[in-house]
Amino acid sequence: MRQHLHKARTQRDVIHFLDRRVNFERTPIDAPVSQSFRLKPMRRLLTLIGRPQDRYDIVHVAGTKGKGSTSAMIASMVSKAGYCTGLYTSPHVHSLEERIVVDGHPITEEELVAVWNRVSPAVAEIDSDLNNKGHSLTWFEIVTAMAFDHFSNRHVTLAVLETGLGGRLDATNISQPLVSVITSISIDHTAQLGRTISRIAYEKAGIIKRGIPVISGVIESAAQRVIRATATRRGSSLRELGRDFLGTFVPVCSATGLHAGRLTYEQKRIPNSRFTKKHTSTARTKKIQPVQRVPPSMKLGMPGRHQATNAAIAVAAVGVLMENEYRISAKAIVEGLASVRLPARIEVVLNHPLTVVDAAHNIASIESLLETLRDVLNEKQNRILVFSSSTDKEIEEMLERLMPHFDAVIFTRYRSNKRAASLVRLIECGKALGGAKILQASSSRAAVDRAIAMAGEKGVVCVAGSFFLAAEVRQHLHTNLSFVGC
Repeated sequence: MRQHLHKARTQRDVIHFLDRRVNFERTPIDAPVSQSFRLKPMRRLLTLIGRPQDRYDIVHVAGTKGKGSTSAMIASMVSKAGYCTGLYTSPHVHSLEERIVVDGHPITEEELVAVWNRVSPAVAEIDSDLNNKGHSLTWFEIVTAMAFDHFSNRHVTLAVLETGLGGRLDATNISQPLVSVITSISIDHTAQLGRTISRIAYEKAGIIKRGIPVISGVIESAAQRVIRATATRRGSSLRELGRDFLGTFVPVCSATGLHAGRLTYEQKRIPNSRFTKKHTSTARTKKIQPVQRVPPSMKLGMPGRHQATNAAIAVAAVGVLMENEYRISAKAIVEGLASVRLPARIEVVLNHPLTVVDAAHNIASIESLLETLRDVLNEKQNRILVFSSSTDKEIEEMLERLMPHFDAVIFTRYRSNKRAASLVRLIECGKALGGAKILQASSSRAAVDRAIAMAGEKGVVCVAGSFFLAAEVRQHLHTNLSFVGC
């Protein structure tokens, strides 16, 4: 007999129930994914709620960096073409609702309560069995199921799913997508995914399904070999950045001095695909603009040279959708890329001083941040970095790249997650590297306030190192200062 959790009446009830769950975004895990994750309970949960993921098409996106931006770009282009489009991303910056979006609109609090009440009876039934074995469904597994159910309830035509951690054993990896996307592979989450590029690539390549086309933006040779071998073994056509399609960044003048720009896209070849579409959507009978060629030049909504790479991967993925009966016009592609905005992705939140908040939390994303800020860091006086990070990140390596570009570094510790590295460790790392003046602040709010005062109107403040730090700083500035970010 199926057991029931208490029904939620408010959004706070839902958050309260979820917060009782193991949440690996907030609880450090040192074990490999094979010891911490499993797909069998997720499959059963989705079966109990009617397999909602089978009622719409899916694009599945994995990668070390760029997967959130790429997912948002794909969803935006498809939505602009007139299709009802879901987007599931993680982590959120301020609220859970940010993760589950339909046509650019986050799930409402009322919808969140409704989907929890639909899913929770199945959660209770699985809990009853798993608890006897010392396990229970995790926070991310339940939220993922809620996203799938919400997309079904909203009758989306297509959902774009960003993986959480890895790919092979990620809770999102339980569906047959129209196309799988791997944006990039670099060193991150080594305790869970492995300490080599090849091992991390193996986990990411786990989203490749038999016969399903794959779009890859991976350029590191060891990772390329793993992805190519996996695609060949599973009979999946592979389209690679640099070989099958190209994306070139063209800088455009910006009032902030950041590297805004355009994408120049070139499709070199299309491999033969063995994939035959299984899903049929009545929504596709709508009269939509006929398919046109991909425009040669497109404005990018988000700053940064790396966003041209993400956009090229997104356009290539949309190309696969167009081969599978989706009618996506050049206008939809152009408008979709130009309109994408994501919080805490090289986001200008103040103009005087120029204050940039970025969620960069690994070496590759730090390098992309510095590339985008290169000109303003060379031109501006009083360059102040606010930095905090999680204990399991490569703190020393990130600071080694960041510190030479700043006059002072203010180390702090965010309060929203116990994974935050201690001030003692951060200061020791900073002093060992030398160069910039080392300061500390007891809170992220105090750190950014001090940084703004030190920078003056003509200086620059950069906040980096963690999603959790970015969220606290954004919230503080939005509440207390003239916030210009999205």
